[in-house]
Amino acid sequence: MPRKYSDEFKDKAVRLAEELVELEGCSKWAAAEEIGEKLGVSAHTLNHWLKPRISAFDAQGSTDESVEDELKRLRRENNELRRANEILKTASAFFAAELARPTRR
Repeated sequence: MPRKYSDEFKDKAVRLAEELVELEGCSKWAAAEEIGEKLGVSAHTLNHWLKPRISAFDAQGSTDESVEDELKRLRRENNELRRANEILKTASAFFAAELARPTRR
C-alpha cells in the first residue's frame, strides 16, 4: 500500500532537490536519489514529484537552452576560479616557506 505524504513534506523535498540541482549541478535523478535517501522517500517517488514542477517552470517561457548555456559557462568559470585559488594557495605556501628560511650573509 502506498504511503501518503503531506503536501508540506512534498514541497520541502522538491525544494531540496531543486536546490541541489542548482547548487551542485547534478542531474535531477541524482538529486532525487540523494534527497530521497535522506528523507526516506523512494528516488522514483521524488522524481515523480519533481516532474510537474519542472514542466510548470518550462511553461512559464523559460528557454532551457539559455539556462543550460549559462549553467555551462558558470561551471567553467567556477572550475577556473578553483584552479586559480589552488595556484594561489600553493604560491603563498611557497613564499611563506621562503621567508621562514634563514639567509646566509
